[in-house]
Amino acid sequence: MASVTQRLENLPLGKWHWRLLGIIAVGWAFDAMDTGIVSFVLPKLMAIWQLSSAQIGFIGSMGLVGMAVGAALAGTLADYMGRKKVLAATLLIYGLGTGACGFAWSYESLLVFRFIVGFGLGGQVPVAVTLMSEYSPTKYRGRMIVLLESSWAFGWLAAAIISYLVIPKYGWQLAFYVGAFPVIWVFYLWWHVPESAHYLIKKGQLQQAHELVCSVERSLGVPCGEPPQESDVAAPAKSVFSLAKLFTGPYLKKTICLWILWFGVVFSYYGIFMWLPTLLVKAGHSMVQSFEFVLWMTLAQIPGYFTAAALVDKIGRKPTISAFLILCAGTAYMFGTAATWNEILIWGCLMSFFNLGAWGLMYTYTPELYPTEARASGTGWAGAFGRIGGMLAPLVVGAMFTGPDKFSLVFAMFAGVLIFIALNVLVLGEETMNKSLEATDQSKSC
Repeated sequence: MASVTQRLENLPLGKWHWRLLGIIAVGWAFDAMDTGIVSFVLPKLMAIWQLSSAQIGFIGSMGLVGMAVGAALAGTLADYMGRKKVLAATLLIYGLGTGACGFAWSYESLLVFRFIVGFGLGGQVPVAVTLMSEYSPTKYRGRMIVLLESSWAFGWLAAAIISYLVIPKYGWQLAFYVGAFPVIWVFYLWWHVPESAHYLIKKGQLQQAHELVCSVERSLGVPCGEPPQESDVAAPAKSVFSLAKLFTGPYLKKTICLWILWFGVVFSYYGIFMWLPTLLVKAGHSMVQSFEFVLWMTLAQIPGYFTAAALVDKIGRKPTISAFLILCAGTAYMFGTAATWNEILIWGCLMSFFNLGAWGLMYTYTPELYPTEARASGTGWAGAFGRIGGMLAPLVVGAMFTGPDKFSLVFAMFAGVLIFIALNVLVLGEETMNKSLEATDQSKSC
């Protein structure tokens, strides 16, 4: 007799899964939209409040600090309290925080609100990806998670459109009010997103998990599986999964691999994309050209995600992630040596294509390496450590870029980082394609 989780992971991909993906993706897109809106609002605030470059940088850093704290705490809480509750709570927190940014009356008040927003944003991501992983059929799980991450690009495009249409005519406050929409979306999510069946089983609620999976089976036209026997009921978890456990026995190699991967990917992303318009201007290009380039670069992310989604369930996690990282390294190096506008555009778009594709693959890979009781915690702490890379990257680039002649050096550095983390995946990583989450629960080993 198939277990409850086996029934769930062997289901055909259908309308129920796409609906769940759409609901969670809306929250993810608003995560990206909020991050994008801030980048468009800050130049306006710099003029209105007479802020220095250091103060502007600190606003961005405060959001990243909040993300790190939120990712670590929300992941741990989701393994203890449930995925659905924490997902709803983090959406509510960053929605309220974003709306509050529109009421900011000073630099200091905005710092506080940006920390709150960052906490919600950082907390939502590991919980959302864990829940989606636990409801995706095994053979389609990689594709579903990469598609979830692709909503980030659409959120950024929405931020650009809203900022273009709203800020000049109605002011920067309204842009933040629009970003508070997740406060409303929480109610829809609460009524239409179920708790994770994997989580319920780990808490000893096997009958409730069976009824939940039965409802999914019926919606997909699949006969409901047999109810579980009393002997199948798992002993409920007695304690919160701790950070220390991630560095013990079966988890050690996985944690080291993922923390290096997250640090390097987040370091490269924030180092490249936060500085890109400034680097291009300092290298001799006009402001108009730099913004035009960033727009094309953002559009190039979308096919990058879709290509990663098409490959991840066909050739495997390790080869796909490693290939995207190595190709991103090569294009980053070529971007640093590009001399003409056409060369910058081509290599830059390819760099964006592979970098954001790697992000989607990383979100697929991370929750697959941990068992249910550690899945959200492990994903959250990996994300939190990655945010440290995001905080350090702008500082490193600022220290290295002392003139136009240093442009190639900066991108050679990023190429080296990307190659290193690709080798890390090849050496320390394990292949998880077509491996059920139940098998991960049972093995708990490298």
